[in-house]
Amino acid sequence: MSTEPTTPILSVAGVEKRYASGLTALAGVDLEVRRGEIFALLGPNGAGKTTLISIICGTVTMTAGTIRVDGHDIVKDYRRTRSAIGLVPQEIAVDIFATVWNTVRFSRGLFGCAPNPAYIESLLRDLSLWDKRDSKITELSGGMKRRVMIAKALSHEPTLLFLDEPTAGVDVNLRRDMWAVVRRLRERGVTIVLTTHYLEEAEEMADRVGVIDKGRILLVEDTADLMDKMGKRRVTLALQTPMTAIPPELAGWPLELLSDGQRLRYSFDTHAEGTGIAALLKRLGELGIDFTDLDTERSSLEDIFISLVERA
Repeated sequence: MSTEPTTPILSVAGVEKRYASGLTALAGVDLEVRRGEIFALLGPNGAGKTTLISIICGTVTMTAGTIRVDGHDIVKDYRRTRSAIGLVPQEIAVDIFATVWNTVRFSRGLFGCAPNPAYIESLLRDLSLWDKRDSKITELSGGMKRRVMIAKALSHEPTLLFLDEPTAGVDVNLRRDMWAVVRRLRERGVTIVLTTHYLEEAEEMADRVGVIDKGRILLVEDTADLMDKMGKRRVTLALQTPMTAIPPELAGWPLELLSDGQRLRYSFDTHAEGTGIAALLKRLGELGIDFTDLDTERSSLEDIFISLVERA
């Protein structure tokens, strides 16, 4: 029986992980991932991101809870769910003396899939690895090795792909290349769950964001909605005359004097009835504080993430 399109591709309910040492890595995690989305799981080190992924992928056993992949229980229907999942771990784990082609072909065979050279060729072309198909892994750059790991994870044609810190240790240009790769995978129908320390990565790519801390999900929200709901705007004034401190007359305003003393930053809630900017500029004029330039920007997902974790 086929699974209805509206069914979440991943459903996590009440998942707990407690170790014999007494450590609780996950404490009642509930999470659903929609079919065809890019979902970013954010959290500080030790928050439980990798533990949760490891449980879903079958390499760690949960203490309690249920997990379904494409409607199937990961414990009762292990083979079926495992074949639907691809995992790209943080560590690059491949035979460095094997060729790119043989690495991906061998990985496909491990899942019992029939040989399909045309699919492997298509995969390597999509990942810009086709020209390197006969190269040994040891001859590749770090970014190329990361792509080989993705090709390995996709070799058995999974519908759900986990990327655990996919761009860790990769320079900015390669990181943007990887973002393009991930988007192409989504266009092919692959649902992607990624963990990342690069918050701009989640902001740039993810349809939804989940924040986990101390083994608990703090929130799950559409990225755009989260930015709109919790984001703030900032106005930065370039001062004509540098300050050493904010004048007492401005003590009631949410102002920050930046380290060079030449810029004054004012933060305000985008959903407040009035921004207060006009009143602030009027007050600055009354105090004889002149500025030469004015710049506005919104707060980033990083600011929101930090405030959420601190609040929790």
